[in-house]
Amino acid sequence: MPASPFALTGRRALVTGSSQGIGLALARALAQAGATVVLNGRDPARLAAAAESLRAESIEVHTHAFDVTDEAAVVAASASLGAIDILVNNTGIHRRGPLETMPLADWEAVLKTNLTSAFLVARAVAPGMITRRTGKIINVCSLMSDLARPTTGNYAAAKGGLKMLTRAMCAEWAQHNVQVNALAPGYILTELTQPLAADAKFDAWIKARTPAGRWGSVADLAGAAVFLASPAADFINGQILTVDGGLSAVI
Repeated sequence: MPASPFALTGRRALVTGSSQGIGLALARALAQAGATVVLNGRDPARLAAAAESLRAESIEVHTHAFDVTDEAAVVAASASLGAIDILVNNTGIHRRGPLETMPLADWEAVLKTNLTSAFLVARAVAPGMITRRTGKIINVCSLMSDLARPTTGNYAAAKGGLKMLTRAMCAEWAQHNVQVNALAPGYILTELTQPLAADAKFDAWIKARTPAGRWGSVADLAGAAVFLASPAADFINGQILTVDGGLSAVI
């Protein structure tokens, strides 16, 4: 029987920002599909706890703590990681506020973490993929790669930039058999969005606005990530796969 086109056996994956939430869920999904997964985060203790939670599920996992916004740290880490077949650029933060009063520090922090880090890590691992003529890069974008709400200007700018960075990477690296695509989650219930879900008015708005009638779960992203990382997506490149329960499809 032929191997499944969705199998990731023999592949080595690095998932940035994977000590919790979406990143941890994507790491779990890739590992369950057969990949050897490296978790990344800045806090070694939180990273170790995340790794132990996966090992408790009999999932083999490795960790590498480094700051993806630090160019020197990224270069040093890439030298010690070995060959990376799958990169998931998931690291992200939010600093909400109206644009007219937003501190420059909040603007720069979000762009550096949500956009520049993806460039730095991809730039570090892409040469190996190009040499081996195989590789998958998945950038975690957002509904706000295309849409915006008040107080999300820095986040929308960064995620919109990440969408176009995804396509620019495709334009340059597809010729080397490297596929670069993105996931665009809708409103996903995580540790970071729990305060929004706890707001009864906002929670009701999300459920009414989303055709599926609910928040997404991190598990809802698993299949999409495995698909984009797998041989099944070998001719899919430069695309943004939205996982939002239909929110962006309706007015």
